[in-house]
Amino acid sequence: MRKIIFIISFAITGFTALLAEDISIKITKKYLNIPVSQQDKRNVMRFETEGVQERAFQIRLASGTPEYWVFCDMTSLIGKTLKISYDGNSQGLGKIYQDNAIAGQDSIYREINRPKFHFTPRRGWNNDPNGLVFYEGEYHLFYQHNPYEKEWENMHWGHAVSKDLVHWEELPEALYPDKLGTMFSGSAVIDYNNTAGFNRSGVPAMVAIYTADSPEKQVQCIAYSLDKGRSWTKYAGNPVIDSKSKWNSKDTRDPKVFWYNPGNHWVLVLNERDGHSIYTSKNLKDWNFESHVTGFWECPDLFELPIDGDKKNTRWVMYGASGTYMIGKFDGKVFTPESGKYYYTTGSIYASQTYTNIPDSDGRRIQIGWGRIQHPGMSINGMMLLPTELTLRKTKDGVRMFSTPVKEVEMLLGTPVRGEKLTAEKANELLKQFYSSDCLRIKTTFKLSHATDAGLNLFGQQLVRYDMNFNRVNDVFYSPEDMTSMELTADIYIDKTSIEVFIDGGAYSYSMQREPRLDNNEGFNFWGHNIEVKSLEVYPVKSIWK
Repeated sequence: MRKIIFIISFAITGFTALLAEDISIKITKKYLNIPVSQQDKRNVMRFETEGVQERAFQIRLASGTPEYWVFCDMTSLIGKTLKISYDGNSQGLGKIYQDNAIAGQDSIYREINRPKFHFTPRRGWNNDPNGLVFYEGEYHLFYQHNPYEKEWENMHWGHAVSKDLVHWEELPEALYPDKLGTMFSGSAVIDYNNTAGFNRSGVPAMVAIYTADSPEKQVQCIAYSLDKGRSWTKYAGNPVIDSKSKWNSKDTRDPKVFWYNPGNHWVLVLNERDGHSIYTSKNLKDWNFESHVTGFWECPDLFELPIDGDKKNTRWVMYGASGTYMIGKFDGKVFTPESGKYYYTTGSIYASQTYTNIPDSDGRRIQIGWGRIQHPGMSINGMMLLPTELTLRKTKDGVRMFSTPVKEVEMLLGTPVRGEKLTAEKANELLKQFYSSDCLRIKTTFKLSHATDAGLNLFGQQLVRYDMNFNRVNDVFYSPEDMTSMELTADIYIDKTSIEVFIDGGAYSYSMQREPRLDNNEGFNFWGHNIEVKSLEVYPVKSIWK
């Protein structure tokens, strides 16, 4: 087949030549904007500079009208000529352009279905939170990210930082796929003692521990940063763990690493085949297998918590991606379960991770989970749920884990409207003024009387249903601390596309997709025969975006 060659000059976009198969662009601006359509088939796009492949990724390049645009940060390539090729229909190559703003910049964070007080990236798919670490005043949030599409693929580590766990600044991608595979989940630590030898001029290294996924196997790798996570160098000796042969399974992923002070060593918890394995190391590079706990799948975490705040009486918590957990003891090498498995949260939440390096003066165990929430009409998919504080408390059933939103969330709350000792009808009347509100916090305690179940709906969607007869909250078994209780307290956070509910001070929580209003006009509706709404507080919630 003959190649048809077009010679085109675009002063604004920087195009120098366009072939049916590829284009060449001299990079002069920060971003490269690429059109995407879910109607086109996914194929491989390649970037090449000076004869060397800079990256390759799957994308649905729009051959016709774009449904949305994605972008690539080209800052590191300014001044170089970039050759772009595409294995599929190349008609969309001519629509690619460079600019110092991303396509649609003026409307980002104002879109109709953009969550207002939950973190979402500007573009693309996101899932598991990764590398949660606090360092020099910043909470780092890395996350599984496909920057080229709103569906899962091309796993990178996206990156955002916050000074208050509420307001986030999205940074460029932290980790890119390489010859070992795409960047799956992991964690991050600060190597203050320079155990790995990466520190320079007194600056401790931030070290990321992650899974590289290829069609053949999953291996564990490390990378380090000396500039607060803004740039990363992958360890030349990767992988540091290759355990496929030991387990006869590809499923060896999601390393969670922390420093175990009593043993003066690092601990790595890794999901392998049917549970979580524990490894130890002195230097983050050489790892020894120690033990294995069956019964978990993906995204392990392991941490110590005081019971009822008593630092002399502690237990260790191990959990997996689903949020089920065991309570037990840990000697630095072996976790010994004593009770469980339990659940403390259900719904859209998955693959939660907790922060490392929180200062002792703070002392909280802070968790962020992935919300498997969709945003209709948007170029994003998935979100991060509210950061929560995890605690262990004694209950009638033994020690259990509680989860409540971090106190920093309160800075987003406006002036509340309150009511006490209301009938359902009076409570519904009070709530009418909030029918059109996008974002609310509703805290309420309601008491059953003649009813065996009662609850609160929003335009027909069941926010809370307490079935006293079958001991269920929203169809999940729940037994209140007072076995004869007729009351339930619910703390409800409603965003544009999501709902999070915390029951009885965090004894149980759940999250879900906020359903469209459709034809239901009832608004907020307390229901249940002769119930009493003992207290009701409604707060408007401010957006976290400028």
